[in-house]
Amino acid sequence: MLKYIPPQDKAISKEVFTLAFPVILSNLSRVLMGVVDVAMVGRLGAEALAATGMGAMLFWGALSLVLGIRTGVQTVAARRLGQKKHDQCGSAFHNGLIMATVYGLPVSIAGWLLAKDFIPFFIDDPIATPLTVDYASVIFLSLLFSAYSFVFQGFYTGVEKTKIHMTVTITSNIINVYLNAGLIYGSEGVKLFFYETIPSLSFFSHLWQWTSFPAMGVKGAAVATLVASLWMSVHYSIYLFSKQIKIKFAVFSLSIDREMMIRQLKLATPQGLQEMFIAVGWSMFYKIVGIIGLIELATTELLFTIMHASFMPALGVGQACSTLVSKYMGEKKVDKSEASIKESIRLAEYIMGVMGLSFILFPKYYLFIFTDDPEIIRLGIFGLRMIGAVQFLDAIGFVLWFALSGAGNTLFPAVVESCLTWGIIVLGSYIFGVVLGLGFNVLWLLFPVYMGLFAGIMVWKVRKGDWKKIQL
Repeated sequence: MLKYIPPQDKAISKEVFTLAFPVILSNLSRVLMGVVDVAMVGRLGAEALAATGMGAMLFWGALSLVLGIRTGVQTVAARRLGQKKHDQCGSAFHNGLIMATVYGLPVSIAGWLLAKDFIPFFIDDPIATPLTVDYASVIFLSLLFSAYSFVFQGFYTGVEKTKIHMTVTITSNIINVYLNAGLIYGSEGVKLFFYETIPSLSFFSHLWQWTSFPAMGVKGAAVATLVASLWMSVHYSIYLFSKQIKIKFAVFSLSIDREMMIRQLKLATPQGLQEMFIAVGWSMFYKIVGIIGLIELATTELLFTIMHASFMPALGVGQACSTLVSKYMGEKKVDKSEASIKESIRLAEYIMGVMGLSFILFPKYYLFIFTDDPEIIRLGIFGLRMIGAVQFLDAIGFVLWFALSGAGNTLFPAVVESCLTWGIIVLGSYIFGVVLGLGFNVLWLLFPVYMGLFAGIMVWKVRKGDWKKIQL
């Protein structure tokens, strides 16, 4: 057993780490900023926390289709990189921008205009519902910019320029947190926030005193996200002018490759629809939790924020794995693709395993970051321990999902994850939590079943080996 702990292929392990490390740092910054965001909103009360949680989940449901576009760009760009067809990497990028615009522009406008019509279906509370409408109507305007950012991420990761991703993400997250504090609390409220929560850092409140920030509450959090998303897409664009990007990949020689576009759509469609279907499923899960109680919904938002934090670093490992699998398949070195998968799982287990153990041993410390509400903390302890218990399984399923996507098989994991989300999480939550009235804790007992089945099925599929024959 112990011999499997250190890397088995040191060269591949180093390559995975080198590619993944900048993405891990950028994701850690995103996690940290996300934690700060939720901690700021959490001080406004359970209604505000529930509102931003539901609004963010619905926004993710709409944005998640773009994950398929990102995968299509990354997979094709990495495969062409392995084939030394660098100009076609640029073509994959151009195709992605077109697809992102066609989808993102109308959905951004529709979300902004129609939030007041679809929000009440998901959350029905005299205080939380209007807050959710305020939040969602603004944050949907950022969808187009977020879609462009996903395309940039797919392109830069596919051509192994992940340091760009790190720089852009950290900068935009700093902007987001800065504007969050100012717009949620206002210039005067920021002083009070620091004084009451972290008095040792109260001198930071002077950073918001150079102008007058209005106190906008949850709507301010959405405006901050909108501005940060706009900056992210602009910042990514600036790197296109560097010589090694501009010339090598011909990014300013607009080329629309119809045949490649079709390939990318075939990759993007199943995964994008799956991600949307799953995101809607998780939105329904939020609705079911909301039926049980508003405190339970606020607790779920905290638990999902922490769970999101645990797998964001592993996301960098998965993206590196996807790029290497695709690149080595382009070079006809399938054995190296397999080695990349094994070393990526190993690294992901290191990261998520440590996080999982800390969730099991110290759940209160994590929850105290976000709230001092004793009921939310009491409910959250059990859920966080269950999340910690499944981290080892999640690491396996996570990496293998990316590995199959990098190989060009986006349909199989899409179908499996969609079926498990709706069949176990959504249906199971409704039956056990609402119909049988077993309460909040039983919902989190479904997670080991969900994660275990997904990881097991992904292992079976990868070991079957049919992914090695996919041509792009």
